[in-house]
Amino acid sequence: MLIQVGAQVIGNDAVITFGGTFGNFELNVMLPVIAHNLLQAIELLTTGSRVFARRCIAGLEADVAKCEGNIENSLPCAPRLPRSSATTKPLTSPSKPYKSGKTIRQVALEVSGLDKAKLDQLLDARSQTEPGTGAAGSAGG
Repeated sequence: MLIQVGAQVIGNDAVITFGGTFGNFELNVMLPVIAHNLLQAIELLTTGSRVFARRCIAGLEADVAKCEGNIENSLPCAPRLPRSSATTKPLTSPSKPYKSGKTIRQVALEVSGLDKAKLDQLLDARSQTEPGTGAAGSAGG
Protein backbone atom coordinates (compact mmCIF):
# COMPACT_ATOMS: atom_id res chain seq x y z
CA MET A 1 0.00 0.00 0.00
CA LEU A 2 2.78 2.45 0.87
CA ILE A 3 4.50 1.73 -2.45
CA GLN A 4 1.32 2.80 -4.26
CA VAL A 5 1.13 5.94 -2.13
CA GLY A 6 4.76 6.68 -2.93
CA ALA A 7 4.21 6.18 -6.66
CA GLN A 8 1.24 8.57 -6.65
CA VAL A 9 3.14 11.19 -4.64
CA ILE A 10 6.03 10.99 -7.12
CA GLY A 11 3.51 11.50 -9.92
CA ASN A 12 2.02 14.47 -8.08
CA ASP A 13 5.49 15.92 -7.68
CA ALA A 14 6.11 15.60 -11.42
CA VAL A 15 2.87 17.47 -12.17
CA ILE A 16 3.77 20.19 -9.64
CA THR A 17 7.23 20.58 -11.17
CA PHE A 18 5.84 20.70 -14.69
CA GLY A 19 3.17 23.21 -13.64
CA GLY A 20 5.84 25.42 -12.10
CA THR A 21 7.47 25.91 -15.49
CA PHE A 22 4.45 27.87 -16.72
CA GLY A 23 4.92 30.84 -14.40
CA ASN A 24 5.07 33.80 -16.81
CA PHE A 25 4.91 37.38 -15.54
CA GLU A 26 3.95 36.18 -12.04
CA LEU A 27 0.82 34.65 -13.53
CA ASN A 28 0.73 30.89 -13.33
CA VAL A 29 -2.16 29.35 -15.19
CA MET A 30 -1.23 25.97 -13.71
CA LEU A 31 -1.74 27.08 -10.10
CA PRO A 32 -5.01 25.13 -9.66
CA VAL A 33 -3.44 21.83 -10.77
CA ILE A 34 -0.36 22.53 -8.61
CA ALA A 35 -2.54 23.13 -5.55
CA HIS A 36 -4.71 20.08 -6.26
CA ASN A 37 -1.70 17.75 -6.59
CA LEU A 38 0.05 19.19 -3.54
CA LEU A 39 -3.03 18.76 -1.35
CA GLN A 40 -3.64 15.27 -2.72
CA ALA A 41 -0.03 14.26 -1.97
CA ILE A 42 -0.31 15.57 1.59
CA GLU A 43 -3.59 13.72 2.13
CA LEU A 44 -2.19 10.47 0.70
CA LEU A 45 0.93 10.62 2.86
CA THR A 46 -1.08 11.43 5.98
CA THR A 47 -3.64 8.69 5.46
CA GLY A 48 -1.09 6.14 4.30
CA SER A 49 1.11 6.75 7.34
CA ARG A 50 -1.80 6.41 9.74
CA VAL A 51 -3.08 3.20 8.13
CA PHE A 52 0.42 1.71 8.06
CA ALA A 53 1.01 2.60 11.71
CA ARG A 54 -2.36 1.17 12.80
CA ARG A 55 -2.25 -2.05 10.76
CA CYS A 56 1.45 -2.87 10.60
CA ILE A 57 3.40 -1.11 13.34
CA ALA A 58 1.04 -1.11 16.33
CA GLY A 59 1.64 -4.10 18.54
CA LEU A 60 5.09 -4.97 17.21
CA GLU A 61 7.53 -6.00 19.90
CA ALA A 62 11.21 -6.82 19.62
CA ASP A 63 12.34 -10.34 20.48
CA VAL A 64 14.94 -9.24 23.03
CA ALA A 65 16.59 -12.66 23.34
CA LYS A 66 16.95 -12.97 19.57
CA CYS A 67 18.38 -9.43 19.29
CA GLU A 68 20.92 -10.10 22.04
CA GLY A 69 21.89 -13.36 20.34
CA ASN A 70 22.39 -11.55 17.04
CA ILE A 71 24.65 -9.00 18.75
CA GLU A 72 26.71 -11.74 20.42
CA ASN A 73 27.27 -13.40 17.03
CA SER A 74 27.98 -10.13 15.24
CA LEU A 75 31.45 -10.11 13.70
CA PRO A 76 31.76 -6.28 13.70
CA CYS A 77 32.25 -6.46 17.49
CA ALA A 78 35.82 -7.76 16.99
CA PRO A 79 37.41 -4.36 16.22
CA ARG A 80 36.40 -3.20 19.72
CA LEU A 81 38.95 -5.58 21.23
CA PRO A 82 42.32 -4.07 22.09
CA ARG A 83 45.36 -4.78 20.00
CA SER A 84 48.15 -6.88 21.46
CA SER A 85 51.40 -5.15 22.37
CA ALA A 86 53.45 -7.52 20.18
CA THR A 87 51.53 -6.89 16.96
CA THR A 88 49.22 -4.36 15.43
CA LYS A 89 46.60 -7.04 14.85
CA PRO A 90 43.54 -7.39 17.08
CA LEU A 91 43.71 -10.11 19.74
CA THR A 92 41.14 -12.10 17.81
CA SER A 93 40.30 -12.26 14.15
CA PRO A 94 36.66 -11.89 13.08
CA SER A 95 36.97 -15.07 11.03
CA LYS A 96 37.98 -17.26 13.98
CA PRO A 97 34.61 -17.13 15.80
CA TYR A 98 32.80 -17.56 12.50
CA LYS A 99 34.79 -20.69 11.62
CA SER A 100 34.64 -22.19 15.12
CA GLY A 101 30.93 -21.53 15.70
CA LYS A 102 31.71 -19.61 18.89
CA THR A 103 30.83 -16.01 19.70
CA ILE A 104 33.36 -13.19 19.60
CA ARG A 105 33.10 -13.01 23.40
CA GLN A 106 33.92 -16.74 23.84
CA VAL A 107 36.95 -16.61 21.54
CA ALA A 108 38.23 -13.35 23.04
CA LEU A 109 37.92 -14.78 26.55
CA GLU A 110 40.06 -17.76 25.51
CA VAL A 111 42.67 -15.81 23.53
CA SER A 112 42.98 -12.35 25.06
CA GLY A 113 43.64 -13.04 28.70
CA LEU A 114 41.22 -10.24 29.63
CA ASP A 115 38.92 -10.81 32.56
CA LYS A 116 35.20 -11.23 31.94
CA ALA A 117 34.28 -7.80 33.35
CA LYS A 118 36.73 -5.95 31.07
CA LEU A 119 35.58 -8.01 28.09
CA ASP A 120 31.92 -7.24 28.90
CA GLN A 121 32.80 -3.54 29.00
CA LEU A 122 34.62 -3.66 25.64
CA LEU A 123 31.88 -5.63 23.90
CA ASP A 124 28.91 -3.76 25.39
CA ALA A 125 26.70 -3.08 22.37
CA ARG A 126 24.84 -0.26 24.09
CA SER A 127 28.00 1.80 24.56
CA GLN A 128 28.82 1.28 20.87
CA THR A 129 25.45 2.37 19.57
CA GLU A 130 24.08 5.05 21.89
CA PRO A 131 25.16 8.63 21.28
CA GLY A 132 27.05 10.41 24.01
CA THR A 133 28.60 7.34 25.62
CA GLY A 134 32.04 8.21 24.25
CA ALA A 135 32.92 4.58 23.46
CA ALA A 136 32.09 4.68 19.74
CA GLY A 137 35.19 5.35 17.74
CA SER A 138 37.59 4.53 20.57
CA ALA A 139 38.28 1.01 19.32
CA GLY A 140 41.74 -0.42 19.54
CA GLY A 141 44.49 0.37 21.92
